[in-house]
Amino acid sequence: MTVPAAPVPGLRLGPPVEVGADATACDRARADLSERGTALLYADRRDLRPPPGTGEDLRGLLGRDWPRYLDLAGAEVRDRYAVSRLLAGSVARVLRGDPDALEIAYGPTGRPYLRGYGHIDISLSRAGELLVVGLTTQGLIGVDAEHTGRELYGSELGRRVCTAYETITLAALPEEQRNPRLVRLLTLKAAYSKAIGQGTRLPFTEFGFGPDGRPMRARRPDGSPGSGDEWTFRTFPLTGGHCVSVAVYDAGDVPPGGTGPAAPLGADRGEGAEGPDDTPHGP
Repeated sequence: MTVPAAPVPGLRLGPPVEVGADATACDRARADLSERGTALLYADRRDLRPPPGTGEDLRGLLGRDWPRYLDLAGAEVRDRYAVSRLLAGSVARVLRGDPDALEIAYGPTGRPYLRGYGHIDISLSRAGELLVVGLTTQGLIGVDAEHTGRELYGSELGRRVCTAYETITLAALPEEQRNPRLVRLLTLKAAYSKAIGQGTRLPFTEFGFGPDGRPMRARRPDGSPGSGDEWTFRTFPLTGGHCVSVAVYDAGDVPPGGTGPAAPLGADRGEGAEGPDDTPHGP
């Protein structure tokens, strides 16, 4: 279940839908994708069937992809591939596709895409056992998740997340609010950098976001606006202590199978590494 979030201007983004245990969840996510142009899905990895593991469980999960899995080098690469197959089952049900045929593939730099669904952009995130998927037909999407209890404020990573403007605004907050706000900023920045294809190549100190309770826009280091109405940003709290942030770029009139251009505050668009568990927790 999700905690309701206050509405803000921009695209009408529905809250993340938990899939795995609820048979009707994929129907709700499908309705979001059809009516809103964007759908957010999440699941506890342990709730997806069959469970990840080794031996026959994993071989049954991968089916005809088992030989491909064995050919992959390195435990981390193999784990990412297995997780993508877990996610593919839920995505296929949303798209009314064949779970065994749908493939979440990766480009040369690691950015995910749905093979055969060029008109749908996808983004993935993983935080522990939490898996998150973002789908959009609007243009581009990025999602990121983190547990709000993760201690960032005052750490070296925390200092590498904030612009000077954000550092000042965070310091002015009551002490108990600083870390949760910093976690929110980290997920927003990670979602934005995934959406524009920059991954961890875009320094998080080069762009920022305003405080809660206002329309969210990407901002330059001095706090001035850096993005327009073509971008929509939201953060959703999940029960259990996680938060999920999403960045969606509305490309307007896009030809089938294409997406419009998007760039980080005037920079050229590039691609960065991304995968189910690559959340850029160190810019």
